[in-house]
Amino acid sequence: MRIGVGLDARLGLRFAELRQAGREAAQLGFESLWTPAGGVPDAFHVCAAWSEDSPLRTGISVVPAARMWGPLALAAQAATVGQLSAGRFVLGIGTGGYGPGFWASLGLPDRPIAIMRDYLVTLRALLAGESVTYEGPGVRLRGATLGASDLAPVPLQLGALGPQMVRLAGELADGALLNWATPQRIADSRRLVAEGAARAGRDPQQVALTMYIRVCVDDDVSAARRALGAQVLGYALGRPGTPSTAGYRGLFGQMGFDEVLSDLELRRSQGANMDALVDAAPDELLTAVGYFGPASGAPDAYAKLTPGLDESVVRIVTARPGLDPVVAAMAALTPERIRAALAPAETRP
Repeated sequence: MRIGVGLDARLGLRFAELRQAGREAAQLGFESLWTPAGGVPDAFHVCAAWSEDSPLRTGISVVPAARMWGPLALAAQAATVGQLSAGRFVLGIGTGGYGPGFWASLGLPDRPIAIMRDYLVTLRALLAGESVTYEGPGVRLRGATLGASDLAPVPLQLGALGPQMVRLAGELADGALLNWATPQRIADSRRLVAEGAARAGRDPQQVALTMYIRVCVDDDVSAARRALGAQVLGYALGRPGTPSTAGYRGLFGQMGFDEVLSDLELRRSQGANMDALVDAAPDELLTAVGYFGPASGAPDAYAKLTPGLDESVVRIVTARPGLDPVVAAMAALTPERIRAALAPAETRP
């Protein structure tokens, strides 16, 4: 399993600080650098800078493609970073939202699988230097081309939650980008990837499973719990008017937390704010998908969440502002420390 680190705009770091964090990660032995797209600083610029500063692979997980980008512009961005990095860039794409209202706001049909298929097919061809004519529910191109050949390879990975999207990753993508998944959900996703790969006559071992695992490392356990908990509930709680089986609410429900989330949603409807909801959330919900607490417990807890992954990404959450807590969290969860925690007890030093 490769081990990377994930840094994003929620950390409140300026562009120069994100670059410094990337340099620190390389010195600490991390094998890749990842960031989500959709905010400022722009993820493509960040990955390009990281590639200049270190020999590490960089990746975006994920670009909200359907919400923000057409395939031609997206391919041009990705190909440019691929060139700047000498082929050390990974493009991860996702829908950027879900539900009929979301798709209606984009003027697109509520057909997420078909639309992401459109993106995968057309991006693959564009990044290969081909001229693309294509018509689907989400993409229409006529003779589109990047106007360049001999482009650096850019692996194309798909953000995938539900079974159909995970199968699609197995069928067409170079990897599936999971999120907030327990080890059992990872194992289920591995089987779904294999099903999708079988449809296309592909070797499922060529489809990498990668996932952010969020951690908040801080000696102030209450502060760390609140910071991680706010992110967990920000994804897990259902949106008013959206079915509880949709999106991340559906994912957490399928992983056994439906009753817990229903109780928290009732509290929210009665006026509870996020701090109160985090306080009411059971530790079992938070530790099923992440870690909060001091550095000493971080490697063992993190290691328990990684089985089945080809690449895990230490996604940093902090309870305090600035670069120092980011670096401290990375130092607590270096690949060396995580691999030591993964080793059988009898072989540990």
